[in-house]
Amino acid sequence: MPESETGLRARLVDVGVDLVAREGAQALTLREIARRAGVSHGAPRRYFPTHLELLSAIARRGFGQLAERATACDTASSPREQLTALARVYLDFALSNRGMYELMFRHDLLESGHLGLRDTSLPLFGRLVELVGQVRPDADARVVVGSMWANLHGIAQLWGWGSLQPATGADDFVPLLRSALDAHLGKEAG
Repeated sequence: MPESETGLRARLVDVGVDLVAREGAQALTLREIARRAGVSHGAPRRYFPTHLELLSAIARRGFGQLAERATACDTASSPREQLTALARVYLDFALSNRGMYELMFRHDLLESGHLGLRDTSLPLFGRLVELVGQVRPDADARVVVGSMWANLHGIAQLWGWGSLQPATGADDFVPLLRSALDAHLGKEAG
């Protein structure tokens, strides 16, 4: 029985997700995805007219995985604890899924508008804004979150590259995470 259109489309994305996890974002060529999916090298173009559309579908899966992990943070008791948990989930995801993380934040994909990829990250950003608004009612929460997100992204990149460990003497990113949160949210009481 031939594979359905949606089945092959999903399989191409599944193969891309697996490929980026194993070999990184640079391995995501149409030809390699097709080869691993067991289809002709032209087959992906029937479902994804451009390479960016296929990459966007793969990145969208990554945003879904990150969002799924973030939902576990809703059980923390205070807004500050939820922010800490969300920031840790973000850094854990970035460091354990380096290829996917790199793909998710590629400027060309986010700007392409394929599959509303940029909109995929907005619910998590909105949740952060809501929590920061509770912790810092004196500040523009969107600006604080933007700065905090940039800080976390920098920690993820520099830690992943191995640059922060020798510079800070840290063997765990948690002290850097706490320092970043203190810088954006104010020192935690206690």
